[in-house]
Amino acid sequence: MIGKKYVLVAVLLISSFLSFCQDIEKQKQIRLTQTITEKEIIEYATILTSKEFDGRLSGSPGYMKSAQWIASKFEKWGVKPMGDNGSYLQYFDNAYTKVFDSGNVSYQFIDENEKNIEKNYRFPEEYFPGQNSGSGNIEGELVYVGFGISAPELGYDDYAGIDVRGKILVFESGLPVKGNIPDIERWVPYDYHQYKFKNAIAHGAIGWLYISKLANPNTPYNKDFVYAHIGDEVANDMFNASGKNYKEIREEIVKNLIPNPFVLRGKARINANTQRFEDSKSCNVIGLIEGIDPILKNEVIIIGAHLDAVGNLGKLLPGALDNASGVVDIITAARILAQSPVKPKRSILFIMFGGEECGLLGSTFYVNNPKFPKEKVVCMINLDMVGNGTGLALWGGESFPEISRHFTDANTNYIKRTMKTSEARPVKTRPRTDGAVFTMNGFKSFAIGTTDGVKTVYYHHPLDNVDALTPDIMVDVARMIYFGLLGVANDETLQIK
Repeated sequence: MIGKKYVLVAVLLISSFLSFCQDIEKQKQIRLTQTITEKEIIEYATILTSKEFDGRLSGSPGYMKSAQWIASKFEKWGVKPMGDNGSYLQYFDNAYTKVFDSGNVSYQFIDENEKNIEKNYRFPEEYFPGQNSGSGNIEGELVYVGFGISAPELGYDDYAGIDVRGKILVFESGLPVKGNIPDIERWVPYDYHQYKFKNAIAHGAIGWLYISKLANPNTPYNKDFVYAHIGDEVANDMFNASGKNYKEIREEIVKNLIPNPFVLRGKARINANTQRFEDSKSCNVIGLIEGIDPILKNEVIIIGAHLDAVGNLGKLLPGALDNASGVVDIITAARILAQSPVKPKRSILFIMFGGEECGLLGSTFYVNNPKFPKEKVVCMINLDMVGNGTGLALWGGESFPEISRHFTDANTNYIKRTMKTSEARPVKTRPRTDGAVFTMNGFKSFAIGTTDGVKTVYYHHPLDNVDALTPDIMVDVARMIYFGLLGVANDETLQIK
């Protein structure tokens, strides 16, 4: 009896000691996460959005400098290189176009009083130069061709009954249908910029004004064609001069799914000053914190964000929220994971993707040239525009509760922000994130996000600078990544299916 009491006392003492040690360990982790500060976040974001990296257009010298900077941080922190030939960089082909200045867009017409009117538009308020435009000047009459789609199998043709040869076209981005319609997959091929531009060329256009006012390197290049992106203000001028209402006509096309092409009054001039670099390469930046368990270290959690932005169009487009924010969140978490007193049993792979803005090039290349076999990947977690708001989100996390619970627990125990979650959805429309590439290739994938934005979002715009960020939420995202990744990495009950 006395022996049993001694055993019980010993068990209680050992249990208390282990609990005490765990508490000390937790306190060390908390103190480590407190080394993440707004000052560090802003420092990294300021460097990534600096003139030195010239807007980080994938394939450009500025982007490659930013990739080397990330690699230098990984090396400093002891994150293992997982790129080509013992480096951190995984290279892939990525042509790009240098835009030397903002060019010009103007519109000339004769009004109802027979007066010649000329309007010269302003960048970035009213137009953006075409990021993959040919170089030169064009002038021509204008034709509106709706969404620029010819889909006979769908009974839809924006070019029906109108001759656009030698004309400058005005057309919409996107589709005339919503993404939740039953047969959306049949429409998806017509949503790509590459299709719309090639269709315009096939119909004999000499250039176009794309109603999509933002910087966009995800378009095809053809040296013989000049184009620009315009906003609703410019479209309204052209429609009003023709006695038509732009908004009403667009809404009627969408409502009835009946094309309505017509000639617009007047002419447009477009000037572009560009140079194409067809043989350039870009890269993903890949680093690994290897797990310490001899078996579980062969399983990997992938977390990534796109490093590239949209470059310089005569004005620097810094790409702070999109997507220096996601990169900074991840590398800051990587720093403390490398220093952590608690080591991960599974491995953690960090990927800063190139070519996202050019059409998801880097993530597609990685999926086709992986560093770990798919059956050994626990999940892929994507961060994109994670730096504005007061709340947190796990978009798609509800579909993988065995994984996402570690992040919700991290928030509950340490961060204490509001958190939104959602189920993962199949990718039926044009994929727009690196996470979607992994989803489409059969990986478990979800996204960490922020909610309840408190600052204006300047999407693909010169004002997407450090002032557009809320660094306090970025600190908490990095801290949640640390606790969440360790939770997943050390969960011995987790089974990869």
